[in-house]
Amino acid sequence: QPPPTETEAERAAGRITSPPPSAGHPPTARPNELPPLPNPPPLPPLLRKTPFPPPRQPRPRRGPAARPAPRPPRRARRRRISRFASSLPGFRGALKQRYSDFVVHEVARDGTLVRLTSFDLPDERADTDDEAEADLPRALESFRLLCGDADCEVLRGFLSSVSEGDSDVSPIILSPDADKAHRLEVHDFFKRNFIFLVTDTVEHSDGVQRCIRVRLRSGPRGRRNRTGIGSSEPSGWRDDRPFDSRGSVTWPYHLGKFLRFHLYKENKDTQEALRVIGKMLGLQPRSFRIAGTKDKRAITTQQVTLFKVHASRLAALNNKLTGIKVGDFNYVKEGLVLGQLMGNRFTITLRSVIAESEDMIKVAVDGLIKNGFINYYGLQRFGSASVPTHLVGATLLRGEWRSAVSLILDPREGECDDMNGVREHYKEHGDIDVAIRNFPRRLIAERAILQRLKKYPGNYLQALMAIPRTLRLMYVHSYQSYLWNHAASMRAGMYGLSGVIEGDLVYKKECPGEGTVTDASENNDDHTNASEMDIFAETLPEETIQSVKIADSEDLLKAVYTLEDVVLPLPGSETLFPGNEVAGIYHEIANKDGISLTESIHGVK
Repeated sequence: QPPPTETEAERAAGRITSPPPSAGHPPTARPNELPPLPNPPPLPPLLRKTPFPPPRQPRPRRGPAARPAPRPPRRARRRRISRFASSLPGFRGALKQRYSDFVVHEVARDGTLVRLTSFDLPDERADTDDEAEADLPRALESFRLLCGDADCEVLRGFLSSVSEGDSDVSPIILSPDADKAHRLEVHDFFKRNFIFLVTDTVEHSDGVQRCIRVRLRSGPRGRRNRTGIGSSEPSGWRDDRPFDSRGSVTWPYHLGKFLRFHLYKENKDTQEALRVIGKMLGLQPRSFRIAGTKDKRAITTQQVTLFKVHASRLAALNNKLTGIKVGDFNYVKEGLVLGQLMGNRFTITLRSVIAESEDMIKVAVDGLIKNGFINYYGLQRFGSASVPTHLVGATLLRGEWRSAVSLILDPREGECDDMNGVREHYKEHGDIDVAIRNFPRRLIAERAILQRLKKYPGNYLQALMAIPRTLRLMYVHSYQSYLWNHAASMRAGMYGLSGVIEGDLVYKKECPGEGTVTDASENNDDHTNASEMDIFAETLPEETIQSVKIADSEDLLKAVYTLEDVVLPLPGSETLFPGNEVAGIYHEIANKDGISLTESIHGVK
C-alpha cells in the first residue's frame, strides 16, 4: 500500500510534503503492557510481521563504512536487544534525521486512518423536521397504552406548553406507581421517544407512594411550582429535591456530550500540545482523552475527545497555534480511553543509507516482510539518559531507597552542562533549596523527591513516595521489560525462530473471536513524563484479553500453532511462565540483580 498523501487541511497546517516513496512501513504497535506488577496484561508476541510490502527502495550509498553484519547499538545491547529475526547482513541508515521523516497516523477502531481533512464546524442545529412532528401522535398513543388516559392528557398538555415556547413550563408528576419494573419501562419510554425530557422518581410524604416526575432537559432548576401543571396546592409529594445535575442544563440535548476532533502536531509531545490547547481554553490537561500518546520528533495525527466543549472554541485557536492544528470536529456520546485504537500507521524515511548494494537493501526488506522482527521493547521504555529507568526499578524492588534516590538525582553522562551543574552542586553541598530552584518543572521526579526530603530529611522512602504513583510504576515496568528482552534474546538464541517448540506459551486457538488491545503506550517519545503516565493509568476495558496455553507435543504434531502465536510474559508474582528453559532466564537474571519474582523482599507495596 502506498504511503498516505497529505490532505488540503494538512497543507494548511503548514506540513511539508509527504516523505518520498522510499519510506518503509513498520507494523502496528503491540498490545498494552502497563499493568501493576502482580497482574500481567495481554502478552507481547515474540515476533511481529510487516503487514504489507514496502514501496520502491532508495539508491544506496556505497563506501568503506558499509558493514556485512550490523550489530545493535551499544545502548540497545545493554537493554538486551541483541538478536535479529534473520541472518541477513542488512544495511544502515539515519532514523528521524528530520522530524518530518517520521509520520504517524492513528488507526481508529473501525480501521479508518485518522487524518486532518477539514476545519469546518459540525451542524449543531436540532432536528425539527416534519417527520419528528408526525411521530408525536404515535408516541402519545404508545404512552396512553403504557400509563393510561389521565397521564397521557397531562403529558399532552405539557408538550403543548413546550411547543408554544413557554420558557417557564413546570415539571409534571405522573400517577402513583408502586411497580418498579413498570416505572423503569416508563423511564425507558421517555429516553427513546422524548430525548429533550428528563425523568426521575419522587416519593410521597407518606413514604410509600412513588411517582415519576418529568421536566425539560434544558430547563432551569428551582421551580416554585413543581407539583404539576396548573397545580398550586401542596400535594404531599417530596418533589422539591434538586434534579440530577448530570442532566445537562446548558448543553444542547441533541448533541453528544463529547467533542471528538483530530489533533495534528509537528515536533511536539502529545501532552505538550494538549497543555497548550488547554491553557488557551482554560482547561486542565486531564480534560482531554486520547487513545495513546504519539512520538514527539514526528508529524502525528490522532483522535482526541473533550467533554462539553463546543467545536467553535477549538476552531478559533487554529490561527494562534504553532505546529498544532485541530479539525474534523464531531460530537459523540462517549469519550476515548487508552487503547481504544486499532494501531498506528508509520511512514518512515531513512537517510544516509549505507549498504553493499541496492540488491542488498531489497533482500533485507524482503526478509523483514517474510520473517518479521523480534518484538523487543525499544529504548523509549528504558529512557534515553545514561541511567536507564530499569536500573531504578531494580533498586526499588530490592528496597534500596537511598540508591534509588541517588540514581534519579546524581549527575548523568550526556546531559547538558547546566543541568549536570545543578546535579553536581546538590551532590556536593546537599542544598535542597538551590536544587529545587534550578531544576526545571519538567523534571517531575527530581523535584518531588527534593521537596519531600526538605520536609523529611533523610527519609528516602518518603521521598520516593512523593513521585506520582504512575511514574513510580514506570520504573518497575521498565525492569519487567528488561527481563522480557532477556527472555526474547535467549529464546531466539537457544531455539532459533523457525517455529514453535514444546513448552512455548501460545495464544489459544479456541478463542477465535478474541483479540488483543493495541499498546498505545509504545508510541510515546523517549521523554516520558508524569502527565503522560496519568493517561496510562486510566482503566482499560477487559473486552479483548486473550488466554494462553503451554504448547505440548500434541500441538506440535498437529501443527496448530506458528511462531507468530508465540508470546512471552511480563514477569510478576502471578505470571504463567513458558514450560521450557526460557522460564529460567527470568529468575536467573532477577536473582543476579538480587530480586525475587515470587515474593517481595520488603513490605512496601
